Amino acid sequence: MADRRQLERFLRSTLQEAGEQFEELRRSTDEQLEEARDSYEVAKNARGLPSDEAGRVKIVCRRYAEQRAAKLDEEYRPACYEAGHPDCEGCAEDVRDGRIETW
Repeated sequence: MADRRQLERFLRSTLQEAGEQFEELRRSTDEQLEEARDSYEVAKNARGLPSDEAGRVKIVCRRYAEQRAAKLDEEYRPACYEAGHPDCEGCAEDVRDGRIETW
C-alpha cells in the first residue's frame, strides 16, 4: 500500500512538472510568434512607404512640417530621427504603424 502511494505521488509530481514545463514552452512560443508577427507588420508598413530613386522614403517631417526624403535605419526610424524628441518619437511610431504622412 505504501509503495502504491509513493508511486502515485511520484507520477503526480512528474506529470505536474511536465505540464508546467509544457505551459512555459507554449507561453514562450506564443511570445516569439507575436514578436515575429509584429516585426513582419512593421517591415510591411515601412516597405509600403513611397520612396525616391535613392531608396529614401518620402515623409512629411512632424518636427519641422516639411517634406523630406530620408533613409530608414534597422529599427525603421528616419535618418533625421532624434531620440527623446516627442515629434521624432511620434514620427518613428507612425512609420512602424504605417500611418505616416507621405508625399
